[in-house]
Amino acid sequence: MRARRATLAGQLLFLQVVIVLAVAVTVGALSVAQSSATFTRVEGRRVSATAEQLGANPLVRSSLRVPETRTALATLAQSVLTQYRVSTVSFADADEKIRVSTDPTLDDTRLPLPRPEVAYGAGWSGTLDVGGRKQLVSQVPVLEEDTGRQLGTVMIGEDVPSVWNRLGDASSYLLVYLGTALAIGLLGSWLLARRIKRQTLGMEPREITGLAEHREALLYGIAEGVIALDPAKRVTLVNDVARRLLDLPEHAIGMSLDDLRIKGRLYAVLSGGATEGASGGGDRGEPGNDNGDEGARPELADEVVVRRGRVLVMNRMEVEKDGRRLGTVTTLRDRTALADLERQLGSFRSSTQLLRAQGHEFANQLHTISGLIQIGEYDEVVRYVDAVSQRRQSLDLSVNSRVRDPAVGVLLMAKASVAAERRVDLRISDDTNLDRLQTEDSADVATIVGNLVDNAIDAAAGRPNAWVEVEIAHDSTTVRITVRDNGSGVPDDVAATIFDQGVTTKATGADEHGIGLALTRMVCRRRGGEAEFHNTADGAVFTAYLTVAPVPEAVAR
Repeated sequence: MRARRATLAGQLLFLQVVIVLAVAVTVGALSVAQSSATFTRVEGRRVSATAEQLGANPLVRSSLRVPETRTALATLAQSVLTQYRVSTVSFADADEKIRVSTDPTLDDTRLPLPRPEVAYGAGWSGTLDVGGRKQLVSQVPVLEEDTGRQLGTVMIGEDVPSVWNRLGDASSYLLVYLGTALAIGLLGSWLLARRIKRQTLGMEPREITGLAEHREALLYGIAEGVIALDPAKRVTLVNDVARRLLDLPEHAIGMSLDDLRIKGRLYAVLSGGATEGASGGGDRGEPGNDNGDEGARPELADEVVVRRGRVLVMNRMEVEKDGRRLGTVTTLRDRTALADLERQLGSFRSSTQLLRAQGHEFANQLHTISGLIQIGEYDEVVRYVDAVSQRRQSLDLSVNSRVRDPAVGVLLMAKASVAAERRVDLRISDDTNLDRLQTEDSADVATIVGNLVDNAIDAAAGRPNAWVEVEIAHDSTTVRITVRDNGSGVPDDVAATIFDQGVTTKATGADEHGIGLALTRMVCRRRGGEAEFHNTADGAVFTAYLTVAPVPEAVAR
């Protein structure tokens, strides 16, 4: 039968018990060592003092002068043994033979000499094996007062206590202290094991390891970017896709958004702060209804962010556990290719709008001609048809004579029809001069012109005598596009972030998002240019410039 593996709580409890026992043993060993050092220091001084005092005793000198004298020495040894509470008292002759000792087994034996110098009148103190017992011994020579001749040696010994005796002598409460510490350690270990088990949601180490492996597989096995932040806006998790799309360093985990120098709309989307124009504000920066509260914005709505030439679609979710906010998880997808496709589809959308506007205009003109015929105003019909033809020819001549690139020219005529339908006069500046461009350059210029003109028409529509003026200047390497209108201008509170919004309200569906002015600036910067604006007394003036490739003279014609 397979042995049951210990739980995480059990392993922690066992390890803590081992640690507590190790600490208890260490404390006991230190106590024994301290007790031994104290015994050697204190008892060594007492034994040495007693031996020196006894070696200078006149009775000892007189008794050792007379050979075979034992009675007086035996009485004195027993008295010292009782008075000073030592273990042994011995007297040896000058030839190191013990004459009298309180330990009968030492009588008539040779005095143990730890050092040869003791036989020649030197004193010594230390630990010595005497009669099979380990003792703290002091040996002191007995000298003749007049001649200094050595008469013998006095040896006093004190038994060295055992380890258990030292533990008992170290402190009468040592065992109580150790027992109390052990009980507290066991209780603390059990409580710690319970706490860790709660924090790991009851999972065992193998389950936590499996969960981490699954998380790594999910994070690095998907094509979308994932970045997680804690409540302090520090990065707690980021996969390779998100690191590449956001251009983050490899050591981004643990760094805050401020440390990573993330600002503007990207900061607002990741942190959940207020973003002007995020929903319901429009590209021209009209403020929406966002009140700035982090929980006020719908967490399931996709947000569009332009980050260093990439168009990113981001979705942010709050993560909570038992009512406690753990942070946020944001997924992001690279929509740059889709943005390029949207730019290409923009020309088709403009053509559709042109056909719709022209169809509406043609229907109105037919109704007018039909009405004039019905009332018999034939001359008026001729004049009306001539006027319509002349106006159309004037527009075609104005565009075709100044804009020789077919794609941009068709776009402007389409926008003119759309503007007329919304009662806005679209003007082409007399200073406009655009030669034929290469295909890729033409597409980018058309994208910028379309975005700026659409925004200008939206801003001017509904005002008396509404107008929008377009000026395109082209030299050998640069195209400058200027769009003016007599709208209300850009509000001051969004002027600093007008190109950072990344969201438009002109989408055709609830889940469709344009990128408006952010796309305009991205295209300009990608081509070494810039997009700017300023307000005038009439309205707003948007200027965009970008570099283009020179066109061969044969193509330009």
